[in-house]
Amino acid sequence: MFKKRENVVEIEEGNLLSPKFDNDGLIPVITMCHNTKDVLMHGYMNVEALKKTIETKEAHYFSRSRNEIWHKGKTSGFIQKVIEIRVDDDQDSICLIVDIGNGASCHVGYRSCFYRSVPLGPIDNGRKIEIKFLEKEKKFDPEKVYKGQPNPTKI
Repeated sequence: MFKKRENVVEIEEGNLLSPKFDNDGLIPVITMCHNTKDVLMHGYMNVEALKKTIETKEAHYFSRSRNEIWHKGKTSGFIQKVIEIRVDDDQDSICLIVDIGNGASCHVGYRSCFYRSVPLGPIDNGRKIEIKFLEKEKKFDPEKVYKGQPNPTKI
């Protein structure tokens, strides 16, 4: 299904998909909103998740914490409809451009997983860095949507 990675020229200049999965069989994925161009989330895919995403035109990821494929939005109802899939120059990362309608992509309830901003400038090593919330309200209540399912974030 995916072309075997044989030489740099084919990978960087060729027209066949040859994704480079890491030693765990995963490739990083950044997901962006088709309408706003906001970065919604970062995740991973394995071969099966990438294949399902291409075939169904809906985002599927590999959950490292649950060690399984998940269809994004199956539980929350906020399905990511894939508009475009891009691959970087050496085909070791993927960018999904998706339509989430008026939905959300973050399991915490915000529209984007990137809902906070880090201030730029000199760092005073004696002080903690305070991040700023970019999104003021959540799109949904995770407690209601996930009904006691374990939090997917590993600390």
